[in-house]
Amino acid sequence: MQKIAPCLWFDGNAEEAAAFYTSVFSASRIATTLHYTDAGPGPAGKVVAVTFEIEGQEFMALNGGPQYTFTPAISLLVHCDSQEEVDRYWSKLLDGGGQPWACGWLRDRFGVSWQIVPNVLMEMLRDSDREKASRVMAQMMKMVKLDIAPLEQAYRGE
Repeated sequence: MQKIAPCLWFDGNAEEAAAFYTSVFSASRIATTLHYTDAGPGPAGKVVAVTFEIEGQEFMALNGGPQYTFTPAISLLVHCDSQEEVDRYWSKLLDGGGQPWACGWLRDRFGVSWQIVPNVLMEMLRDSDREKASRVMAQMMKMVKLDIAPLEQAYRGE
């Protein structure tokens, strides 16, 4: 068990969200599903929380109600090794009503914000040659889904 795990607050669709997220990432699983008992506060037998894992990271999806909704102030960052990975996660997380945003960000159909980022982008942005890094940043700011080839071209000054 991890010392710290994110708890995501849903309005009655925690089980659906956990199933969706574990379908997107191959190294994932539903760990436990908790149901209300006769003690409440919800109807006995209804799902209150689902614990699931993605790539070794534990999450809890809680059916907390409509009081709170997700904002982009917290997002889940997906490190990608290739354009194929960027494309796959981008497509899958948008499935069913997600919304693309900018600079590699999207909001899935449950309202959770994600950043789908190729690892090479961070390497280029950290380059000690600030002109190269600046060109890459300018190129990234024009994108919705991140595309490695134009980022690398900007890095090379092409």
